Amino acid sequence: MRKFILPAVAALAIGVATPAMAFDSGDQMSMETALGVASSLGIVTVSNTQFLGDEWEVEGRDRAGRWMQVHVDSRTGEVRNVDRGW
Repeated sequence: MRKFILPAVAALAIGVATPAMAFDSGDQMSMETALGVASSLGIVTVSNTQFLGDEWEVEGRDRAGRWMQVHVDSRTGEVRNVDRGW
C-alpha cells in the first residue's frame, strides 16, 4: 500500500506546481530593462512592478512626487500606456 501512496502524492504535487510555470520568459525583456524604460519616462521612485505575461506594469512616483504607472510590452519594450495622477 505504501508503494502506491508515495507516487500518488508526488504526482499530485507536480500537478499543483505546474500552474506556477505559466509564462515562458525565453524571449521576454527583464524587469531591469522595463524599469529603465519607465525611468526614461520620468519614474524616479518605484513602488510596484508586476509581470502580466505580455507586459510589465511599473508603478511609482515622478520627480514632483506624482503617481505614475507605465505599461511596457514585455517582448518589444514599446510603451503601451502611461497613466499619471495629477
